[in-house]
This record gives sequence, structure tokens and C-alpha cells, in this order.
Amino acid sequence: MENDEALSCKKYGVPLYAAAWVPSAAGRLDTAKELETPAKPLVVLAGGGGKGNTGIPNAILLSAFDSESCSLSDQPVAKLGTGSDLPYRIGVHPGGEGIICSFCPQNCRWFEWDSNTDDQTLRLKSSEKVLKPLEDVGLQLALTFNTEGNLLAVGGEDGQLRVFKWPAMESILSEANAHSSVGDLDFSPDGKFLVSVGGGPGRIWDVASSSSVVSLPKENDEIFSFCRFSRSTGTDQVLYITTNRDKGGSIVKWNPTSWERISSTFVSRDQVSAFNVSPDGKLLAIGTTEGDILIINSANMRTRTIIKKAHLGMVTAMAFSQDSRAVVSASCDSSSRVILIKDEQKGINLWIILFFILLAVAVYYAKDSGYLPLEL
Repeated sequence: MENDEALSCKKYGVPLYAAAWVPSAAGRLDTAKELETPAKPLVVLAGGGGKGNTGIPNAILLSAFDSESCSLSDQPVAKLGTGSDLPYRIGVHPGGEGIICSFCPQNCRWFEWDSNTDDQTLRLKSSEKVLKPLEDVGLQLALTFNTEGNLLAVGGEDGQLRVFKWPAMESILSEANAHSSVGDLDFSPDGKFLVSVGGGPGRIWDVASSSSVVSLPKENDEIFSFCRFSRSTGTDQVLYITTNRDKGGSIVKWNPTSWERISSTFVSRDQVSAFNVSPDGKLLAIGTTEGDILIINSANMRTRTIIKKAHLGMVTAMAFSQDSRAVVSASCDSSSRVILIKDEQKGINLWIILFFILLAVAVYYAKDSGYLPLEL
């Protein structure tokens, strides 16, 4: 278990609802070459106080991560104010083109990376590209690109699911009643399927035919909250769906070929409020409504790290770095932190070593006292 006090947590003055790592393909690569120094990894955070005279601004932030101190920068390295519009969800383009942001209460906007700054710091800037199909559509709760970055899926609070070709924004799927409210979306690694969860059962969509092909049933009083396909390239592909019940949160595994339920693992007495899967498929990250963070080994579904009260408020977002070596989390308490993933210790168990030492001591004293013959 990790010591919570040993992990750095930074507060940025605004409630945070979204977090992601900036792709290495973003415009900062040229900047790093010019400076002849490795660029620190960046995370993008979004949140604010919403409309009204709260005194809390709405903004998209960039923060730098220092791996040596395991710490985010004390202050954002870049900040883009969004006026009275609250940035609530973000989707980062995997190719480094920019990010799409869902604003409360009713639209989505596109932002581009800007490395052409006087101080050579990567920033975000509003794009001239207008996402007309996503104007005045209500709050969108889920935004995701496929691995190739040529498809964009968007799910709304009103239950409508939309899928577009990117960047043309040509609609290939629009389902007004996909769920009572679309809570989360994810493309399969090969881009053939899209999973959606919200009110009611989960649904699997065939991208090529733009149709729903499978319904994933709930059991008892389960509420499906988040969904992710395993990102591993091996044959053991898995679909994960987190569920919440009165007694706490669980992770359900599904076979992505037969779409049958494989197993369900209880992970927390508290409700799951954030979830993600590492790019190498080996780890799962859980955030809870009580501010706890759990890192779980996907192979045996055992918890390898628990950080109690990692945040004072509900964990709102989690994201693994591209190398699967770190995970960033954000909270409505205005804080964000990064947890480094340490290699699990391998070798002979310490208790086994201690047992043999004690056994050797016992044998020595037994011989010395004459209880055992000198030659065995």
C-alpha cells in the first residue's frame, strides 16, 4: 500500500471534472528540440464554478509533471479561460491535433495546441473549426475518439448517441434513445465496436453497420457507470464495465466475442466515480465518491495499491499515461495528483527467508545443547 502523505497533490483553485495526458504528438515536440532539453509530460485539466457570480473561474489548464518529485507544477503552465461556460468533459485526439471539450450547459468546442509562443510553452487556443452538429445539443457527458483518431463518439445527458467521421464531422450514427442518459463510451481497439453505458443495460454498436448488435444485461440492482475495452494487443481481450450498488462498486468482465459476462469483482464499499484502463492492459484505476484511489492488477483482479483520501472530494476523472507508468486523477475539491506505477517486487517472500533463518538458528542451538546428534 502507498503512503498517501508521500504523494503530491496540487490544488488549482477550480473544481476539476476532466483530466488527460497531452499526447507526445502534440506541438511541443519541436519546442523540446529547440530547447535541447526533454519536455516534461503535461496533463490537461478542466473545470470551474459554472455560470453565476460564484467567483470561481471556468478554465482549461495545462500542468507539467516532474517524475523525479512525482509532482505536478504548483501553478498551471498554461491557462485558457472559458468565460461563463463550464468545461465538463474533454476528449483528446490521439494524433495530437487538439481536444474537444463539452461545456455545460449545451455545446462542444474544438481547441488546438499552440506551441508558437514567445516563451516556447505549449498552450491551447480556440480553433476556427466550428462543430456545427454539436451546437445547442445539451450537455454531453461522454467524448471519445477511436485509436486511429478518425471517428468521434459523443453521448448526451439526454440519452442521444452520436458518432461522426473525423475531422469531416459527417454523421454515421445517431440514436436518440440509446439510453436515458449516456454516461460513458469507448471504442474497441480495432475500432469495429463501440460500447455505451447509461440508464438501463449496456449496448454494443457495430460501427460499420451503424447499428446496435448486443444488449449487455444488468443483474439485480446494478447500475452501469463506466466502460473500457482492454488496450492490450494480445488475444485475451476483455471489456470492463464498472457497476454501482448500495453495497459499493464492482468491475464486471465481458467476453468481447461472445459478449457473455465472465466475472464480477467487488472492489470498493464506496461508489465508483471514475475509471480507466492502462494502455498496456495490465492495470485498472478506480476512483471513488469518497476520494479514494485503487490500482488493480487486471490479470488476477487483485488490488495492488490503495490510497485512502487521495482527494478530499469525489474523484471525477482518471487517466493513464501513454507508457502506463503513471496515472493522473482529478477531483471536485480542485485538486489533481499523479501516481507513479511501481514494479511489483519479485523473488523469495520475506517471510520464507525469515522462516529459514529461524529454522537454522533453532537447529544450531539444538545441536549445541545436545538435543540433536552432531551428524544428521
